[in-house]
Amino acid sequence: MAIETHSGDQFIRDYLHPLFRTSNDSEMLTRMVWISLFYTLSVIATMAVLPAPYGRYSSSRFGFLLPGKFAWITQESPALIVPIILLWTTSATCWKSTTNKILFVAFLIHYVQRSLIYPLTTRGAKDSPFLVCISALMFCVFNGFMQGHYLLNYYQYDDDWATSPQFVIGLIIFCIGFAINVHSDQLLIHLRKPGETGYKIPVGGMFDYVTGGNFFGEIVEWFGFAIASCSPPSAIFAVFTACYLGMRAWHHHNYYLTKFEDYPRTRKIIIPFLF
Repeated sequence: MAIETHSGDQFIRDYLHPLFRTSNDSEMLTRMVWISLFYTLSVIATMAVLPAPYGRYSSSRFGFLLPGKFAWITQESPALIVPIILLWTTSATCWKSTTNKILFVAFLIHYVQRSLIYPLTTRGAKDSPFLVCISALMFCVFNGFMQGHYLLNYYQYDDDWATSPQFVIGLIIFCIGFAINVHSDQLLIHLRKPGETGYKIPVGGMFDYVTGGNFFGEIVEWFGFAIASCSPPSAIFAVFTACYLGMRAWHHHNYYLTKFEDYPRTRKIIIPFLF
């Protein structure tokens, strides 16, 4: 699948290994996982004080405002584009494995939905600050490369892994989470009539149980992916997703309780029946 010159391999060796001060892929990916962990901790500390300033919390204090749909597509699409570039410009020696193909395609399917379908179908998207957009873009470049490079060029699964209980269970969990996430997004989108921009109490699906129904679906999705792949990059991404979206759900929960007197007090924040 990769082009003959494998220019991507040379770019990784000549530029990315020195950038991370490593001499091989193993050291580089290990360092990237540690960077992801420290970034996750910084996000927790920051969001304990204030919500991420986009969407309903958008503020021009964090840079000039970009159109919501444009900002979302711009910041999320690198997680889709970077793995595809890796597939076509590196040797992609692990692509021959059925398991690697399934995991790689599952990752891309999520980001087709997240970076293209979702923003193009949403209504009343709030303008987003420039700095927030750039920060999210950098994260998606970083994570898209880490996940894609691991699956394409670093670790090749045995074909037997594709029929192992852990892989099958993880993939099923991923699909369930994906379905919950997409269904919840559609419920949110259809809360608003064309031209409306305000917020309403979401109902139906997982929103009958938790404030962050869409967030819950995405957390389940990436934990399923981590179970199926059993890799450090997928595990830290699942942890980051749970922390980031869990904190965002907490801010949303407080927002709804403050704004709507009739908001269901029994509805949990992110984990049904528990939290």
